[in-house]
Amino acid sequence: MNSTTLGTLLLAFFEDHLKAQKGVSTATLKSYRDALRLFLLFVAADLGRRLTRVQVGDLTAERVRRFLTALEKERHNRVSSRNQRLAALRTFFEYLGTQAPELLLEAERVMAIPVKRTPPPPTHFLERDDIQTLFAQLTTSAPYALRDRTLLLFLYNTGARVQEVAELRYYNLDLKHHRVRLHGKGDKWRACPLWEETVSLLRQLLDDPIERSPEQPVFLSQRGQALTRFGIYKIVRRHTACLAKRGVDGKLLSISPHIFRHTAAVHLLESGVEPNVIRAWLGHVSLETTNRYAEITTAMKEAALRACQPPTQAGAASHEKPIWRDDPSLLKWLQSL
Repeated sequence: MNSTTLGTLLLAFFEDHLKAQKGVSTATLKSYRDALRLFLLFVAADLGRRLTRVQVGDLTAERVRRFLTALEKERHNRVSSRNQRLAALRTFFEYLGTQAPELLLEAERVMAIPVKRTPPPPTHFLERDDIQTLFAQLTTSAPYALRDRTLLLFLYNTGARVQEVAELRYYNLDLKHHRVRLHGKGDKWRACPLWEETVSLLRQLLDDPIERSPEQPVFLSQRGQALTRFGIYKIVRRHTACLAKRGVDGKLLSISPHIFRHTAAVHLLESGVEPNVIRAWLGHVSLETTNRYAEITTAMKEAALRACQPPTQAGAASHEKPIWRDDPSLLKWLQSL
C-alpha cells in the first residue's frame, strides 16, 4: 500500500472512527493524535525515510515494541505514559485490522503486547475544613470575583471534569429545577443536581447585562470567550494557593480542578450517599472507579475501625451472639459454598 492509503486510513480513523463512531472527547482525541504522531516519526526514522514515504505495511508489532522501549529509555517517559501510548496504538491497529485484512495478524500481535504494571496515582482531595477556608478567603470586590466563586462552587457541587466545565453552555442549565446537563466522555450526557447556593450564584452570573444566546458559554474569560481548560486551571490554582496542601511525599501539592472532582466524590461518600448514585453523579463508567474513593477516606476508615473495635474488658457483651448468625438466608448461602 502507498502513503496515500496510510493518509486516508489515518483521516478516517480520526474523523469517522474516533469522532463520529466512538464520540471521544477532545482531550482523548489529542492524546491519540500525539501517540500516533510520535509512532509515525519513530517508524520513519527507523526506516530512514521521510514521513510521507511510510506505508501501511511498515507499521508492525515489532516496531511498536521498540517504540515503547524508546519512550522509556530515550524520552524518559513514565510507565503510565508508555501504557497510554500503547492503548492508543492498540485502538489504531484494531481499526487497521478491520480496514486492511492483511494487517489483521499484526493487529493481533499489537493487542498481545502487555501493559506494564504501575501503581495507581495517589488520589488527593480537600477536607471539609479546606473547602470552608477556600470560600471564606474569596474576595467579593475583585474583578471576576463572582465568576470565580461560582466556578469553584460549581466544581465542588458537580464534580465535573474540567473539559465539561469549559464546554458548559447556557442551554445546559435548568436552574428552575436545580439541574445541569453535562457532556462527558464517550459523548455521554448526564444530569447533575445543583445546590441552592450554586443556583443563586449562577443566576447572579447570568444577570450580567451583556446579551448572550443559549449557545454561549457560562464561564467567560476577560475577552468574553469561553474559559479554556488551562484558564480554569489557572483560576483554581490561584485561589487555592492559600491551602498549602502536601502530598504523601511531603511536597506541596498543586491543586487542580480534578481534585475538586475527587473531593466531591469523597464528601458524598462520607455523607452516606450510595456509590451507585455517586457513579451516576460523576459519570463513571464502572462502579470500581467510584469504589476507589472509599479506600482513600481516612475518616471512613477510622469510623469502620471504631465499629469493629474489640471489647477492652471481658464481659457478657463480648459473648453476645453476632446478629448475622440469626440470618437464615445468609447461613444457607454460606453452607452452599
